[in-house]
Amino acid sequence: MDIQFYGANCVSVTYKGKRVVIDDTLVSLGAKPILRADDLALFTGTYAEPTTGVKLLIDQPGEYEVADISIVGVAARSHMDEDSNGTRATMYKVTAGDLSLLFTGHIYPDISDAQLEKLGRIDVMFVPVGGNGYTLDAIGAQKLIKEVEPKMVIPTHYADKALKYEVPQQDLAQVLKELGMEPKETTAKLKLKAADLSELTQLVVLEKS
Repeated sequence: MDIQFYGANCVSVTYKGKRVVIDDTLVSLGAKPILRADDLALFTGTYAEPTTGVKLLIDQPGEYEVADISIVGVAARSHMDEDSNGTRATMYKVTAGDLSLLFTGHIYPDISDAQLEKLGRIDVMFVPVGGNGYTLDAIGAQKLIKEVEPKMVIPTHYADKALKYEVPQQDLAQVLKELGMEPKETTAKLKLKAADLSELTQLVVLEKS
């Protein structure tokens, strides 16, 4: 399994020749999109990007199977929702082979027992950390990490001079300091297999592709 990070919450996961792209909202942030034909496109929240030509687009809760990849979308409360009856978001658990990945998106940091049960075991969790009222900050991310108990955490959506965020985001170095977690490694492309995981939660920083 190959994993790459493109800024904001945009991540690609390639497994057995199939590519899943999560939250390619790069156009609205002043960058070039990465979606291409035959991609499986997932969106955790609202988006305005053109998605013509992708093999499958998923933007709501449900269970999906594509070739050797299983996708479970779980409804969640959006971080930008001031009351529990407003904006909704979708967390996605992507399972490929013996690895399960969770993409939280901009969710509120309280996960119910029912949501945790739907998610089940999570090996790798991708969590936004930029804060400033726009998405989770270090405190919210830390709360999610303790609730989900993944074996690996990969931070997303932090300060990036190349992207035009609606709200300025915190620098990754400051977030990691507040999280109290030292990166196990920093890499441009993560080639991941189950044997690489530890029983203790580790943090990996993905450089932007």
